[in-house]
Amino acid sequence: MSLLARPAVAALAAKAMQRLLAVASRRASGPGSTAHWFARLPEYARTTRELTIPTSFGPARAVLYLPVGTENAPPPPVHVNFHGGGYVMPQIELDDPLCRCLAAEAGVAVLNVDYVVAPQHPFPAPPRQAFEVVRWVAGHGGAHGWDGERLSVGGQSAGGGLAAAVARQALEEGGPSIALQVLHYAPLDLATAARDKRAAIARPMLRPWMADVFDSAYIPDPKQRGDRLASPAHPSDTADLKGIAPAFVVTAEHDLLKAEGVAYADRLRRAGSLVGHHDVTGADHGYDTRDDARAREVYPLIAEQVRRAFGEETS
Repeated sequence: MSLLARPAVAALAAKAMQRLLAVASRRASGPGSTAHWFARLPEYARTTRELTIPTSFGPARAVLYLPVGTENAPPPPVHVNFHGGGYVMPQIELDDPLCRCLAAEAGVAVLNVDYVVAPQHPFPAPPRQAFEVVRWVAGHGGAHGWDGERLSVGGQSAGGGLAAAVARQALEEGGPSIALQVLHYAPLDLATAARDKRAAIARPMLRPWMADVFDSAYIPDPKQRGDRLASPAHPSDTADLKGIAPAFVVTAEHDLLKAEGVAYADRLRRAGSLVGHHDVTGADHGYDTRDDARAREVYPLIAEQVRRAFGEETS
């Protein structure tokens, strides 16, 4: 076991990373600053307001993105987005460009959720809170301007893992009804050590030391990493997924996590719940946060799937 894989060390490293992120976010400009994320993809307007969602894990802050020109129209469907960050980094602003694109291109209200993270809130707190948030969204649309009966979920990286966990809990607990789950380069097998995973390139963006920090801070006990809410792509999870929310899976060709994304897409296909799998050629994990051109290619594809999930014609 590496030093960073020890839970106490991983927790300290994760907290240090959180502090560095907070410093970067407070900068007036530059990579990592809030202004940086807000400035990306300027063709998509930013019309937002903040909400606080009550959960048993404490209040969850969420940013609501509204599609332009719907003030006098019926309430739009709602898409709940969970950001990435290894279940450790509170990077809600990171997904601001994606949320703006989805609101504009899919015509949906988008809720970008600032969920609890480890090590302060280890597993299973994040997926359980995420599910509570989605249940609240399904039941409170009338008071906030969206149609909670037309609901989708999604996320990038760890956020995709949470979206998969939300869909699983909805299947097991009888709802709410989810029209689509979008899983964008998601970690779907934490039971397999990163050192045992293989990427298509020699030095992928995700490195084993990162997994040591993220996985050990998030789920300190390795025996729990095979839980269905953390590792639905691991062979040990053999439950029947028939009836789970339809899924659009996006993988990146060079990503260390591609194989588990493909494996879960195959499992969803066998369950009759895969609406599409798109592999981004020549791309690595988190490619869209560094490459605006690639983001402009893939984000509209996700928006198209969201729009289709609600029976709307694509523009």
